[in-house]
Amino acid sequence: MEAGTGISGLLRRRAGGLRARLRERRTQRRVFQLTTLLCSLALAPSAWLWFAAGDRVGTVESAPSAPVAVVFGAGLDQGKPSPYLEHRLVAALDLYREGKVKAVLVTGDNGRTEYDEPDAMYRYLTEHGVPGDRVVRDYAGFDTWNSCTRAHRIFGVDRAVLVSQDFHVRRALALCEAAGIRSYAVGVPEPHDTTWLYGGLREVAGAGKAAVNVLLRPDPEFLGPKEDGIPKALAAAAAR
Repeated sequence: MEAGTGISGLLRRRAGGLRARLRERRTQRRVFQLTTLLCSLALAPSAWLWFAAGDRVGTVESAPSAPVAVVFGAGLDQGKPSPYLEHRLVAALDLYREGKVKAVLVTGDNGRTEYDEPDAMYRYLTEHGVPGDRVVRDYAGFDTWNSCTRAHRIFGVDRAVLVSQDFHVRRALALCEAAGIRSYAVGVPEPHDTTWLYGGLREVAGAGKAAVNVLLRPDPEFLGPKEDGIPKALAAAAAR
């Protein structure tokens, strides 16, 4: 009797242990499946940006001619363009010097009196040989969507070459296309250092925001009246 009870108890304990292990494995499998699903959902917008860009991302040399280059702000260092922003401006200079664009729209943040990206970008380009009447400033380019939709709705840009770092330019391309601008993007390469990695990681969240902007197409933070800077710049180019 005691032996039977002992064997029965042992079998029951083993069966209970097996059920516990099975439950644990089911829980682990569900956690894994949920984690995989969440990661897939988080990365889906980034994958969309890469596939949507197609063959419209390249270099200064491969860029087609367009009326305007759009250069996005990328921070200042003591009032001057940060290294990343300077690299974007150098690419815009190359586009202008090679005759691929006739005017440059510099779009950035001037939300504070002491912080003025567009004027810093304007000074850099004019100091390096671009005539002042070919550089147009957008002071309300607070993010990529604001820059793209204002370029089209306020400045009348319909076709452009976009200039930004390679990790950001596909998002700019998708947003400008959604805003109504036929675009080609020049992706400025950078060393794959900590700054580049940080920028790339930010793009995961930025891609999700871009998908929302494309779906909802909200008004920019500041809309305002139409401006004639780009038509005047193109007229000045045609007159020379």
